[in-house]
Amino acid sequence: MKKTYEMTREIFNKCSGNQMRDVFFEELEADDAGIDAIIEKYLVGNEVEYDRYISSQGDIVVNIVADGLRQRLVFCEA
Repeated sequence: MKKTYEMTREIFNKCSGNQMRDVFFEELEADDAGIDAIIEKYLVGNEVEYDRYISSQGDIVVNIVADGLRQRLVFCEA
């Protein structure tokens, strides 16, 4: 069953002295397999690590490090 989510994508700056980050928002409809497919799009690189968990608010949170670039995806049910 498809649900409507707001996806927040944060890209963390690699410079140690700069704490700014890029933040993007997108509204989408997806089922569990669709969420998995969206996450797969961001798992690109030679060295990729990620973890996925459900936050205490019920959001799906995915932390990704791909070739040293840190990103966070948060899927919040609308």
